[in-house]
Amino acid sequence: MKKIVSTIFTLIFIASSSVYAQKAKQPEYSWTNLPVIAQTSFKADTISIVKYGAKNDGFLLNTKAINDAIIACNKKGGGVVLVPSGMWITGPIELKSNVNLHLQKNAILQFTRDFSQYPLVESNWEGLPQMRNQSPLWATNQTNIAVTGFGIIDGAGDAWRMVKKSKLNESQWAALVATGGVLSDDKKTWYPTQQSLDASKMKNPGEITKDKTPAFFASIKDFLRPNLLVFTSCKKILLEGVTFQNSPAWNIHPLMCEDLTVRNVYAKNPWYAQNGDGIDLESCKNVLIEGSTFDVGDDGICIKSGRDAAGRKRGMPTENVIIRNSTVYHAHGGFVIGSEMSGGAKNIFVSDCSFIGTDIGLRFKTTRGRGGVVEKIFIKNINMTGIVGEAILFDMYYAAVDPIPLKGDKREAIKVELLPVTEETPVFRDFQISDVVCDGASKALFIRGLPELSISNISINNLNIKSKEGIDIQEAKNINLTNININAATSNPLISVQNGNVINFKNINYNAAQLLFRISGANNSEIKTSGLDAAKATTKSEFTAGATEKSLQINK
Repeated sequence: MKKIVSTIFTLIFIASSSVYAQKAKQPEYSWTNLPVIAQTSFKADTISIVKYGAKNDGFLLNTKAINDAIIACNKKGGGVVLVPSGMWITGPIELKSNVNLHLQKNAILQFTRDFSQYPLVESNWEGLPQMRNQSPLWATNQTNIAVTGFGIIDGAGDAWRMVKKSKLNESQWAALVATGGVLSDDKKTWYPTQQSLDASKMKNPGEITKDKTPAFFASIKDFLRPNLLVFTSCKKILLEGVTFQNSPAWNIHPLMCEDLTVRNVYAKNPWYAQNGDGIDLESCKNVLIEGSTFDVGDDGICIKSGRDAAGRKRGMPTENVIIRNSTVYHAHGGFVIGSEMSGGAKNIFVSDCSFIGTDIGLRFKTTRGRGGVVEKIFIKNINMTGIVGEAILFDMYYAAVDPIPLKGDKREAIKVELLPVTEETPVFRDFQISDVVCDGASKALFIRGLPELSISNISINNLNIKSKEGIDIQEAKNINLTNININAATSNPLISVQNGNVINFKNINYNAAQLLFRISGANNSEIKTSGLDAAKATTKSEFTAGATEKSLQINK
């Protein structure tokens, strides 16, 4: 009996030790211990698409020739498939393992505007399983693949996208309407086809359900815009040097991929491109983005991991990501997390990036229903100029609208209510942001959590910013702001806190303030300052909506 008990104890000990060992293997990443990304490697063997019948006359559809070259290269054990200089018209291209699709200088891979060349396939749209048109450039379950070189990959997105009148001037709008297409009932949106307009009036038309037949999906095909590049469940990927532009929807979309390097690419879309994101990393692991430029119609560099129940069921966070030495011009956000982040995100390192003219600089967005945990986000050495909205924004009330209201937009105020915490409640915590310079923004910092679950553990150090408005913190706890220098044109108040707990302001410098602090709400506590000269403010503090003076302690 003793022997049996001893054996059971030993087995339990071994099992628990094994679990502990597995946990111990998980590295604790930091700026001095960054994730390691496995790299691609290819044979020098080169196959030109010309060998398989491709012609750069601007007329011939080269779909078969290019795919045949890729298949042949793959069967030979891999190598380089060469796209020479010239204009190459093509339909969808499928990349295979061990193949590097290389574009020479002055090579344009132009995807056709003929929708019939793109078959309908079961795919993914904004984090949910959906029927879509086949992506122009795609791969699934492949290993060691690359798109490299010096050429341009054009997704013919202007043939697919709707366009809002408010995003064009009168001459541009008139020229667009003259090309054909149809207008929405209110004449404010242009659609390329009647089919696209009709489908836009439906709720989730691309969602795959038992009652939807192939005939139904065919009837709304024009509306089901593909992302330009979609790699799904692939490993060891390199995107380098190439320009990806004019995407029907998102530009670059790695989905559930591992060991991805994106280096010196240019993602380009018109600023009015609906859903025209630059790059969306969705449920990916081990990623490096460096030396790249984004100038697009939606979010620039974005982290995602699925939407709502589907994302939580997948349960794959985007993790172990390094983003550095990159520039974002026009975009809804420079570096963005969300809003489809239901699988979570962690161990993200962003450094030495510039955001020039983006709507929002650092943008972290989610909403009730998503669930998911976003944590261990590290950001430093960020330069911004001409930011239209907030320089830094955390918002758990994302409403799927443009971050900056367009002319004529009518938006209702957020309805604040306390709801139970469930698996659908999203979590933002453990962000470290340092060394940010912003020359011009609408607001310096905006943090808005949920009444039932505060945004927590946010540390922002060495922020220097010129903005119209100062700092707005709502439903947050354990927020530390240190060495903050704000020149705010409007400072009534300079700092607003609503239901904040353990909020520390250390070494805050400002030009002037009519009202320094406005504290509102009955759930404030331990709001403290040190190294702050309150004498420069006309009025030090104001307490509203149940807030009391004991919640704020101002120390020099």
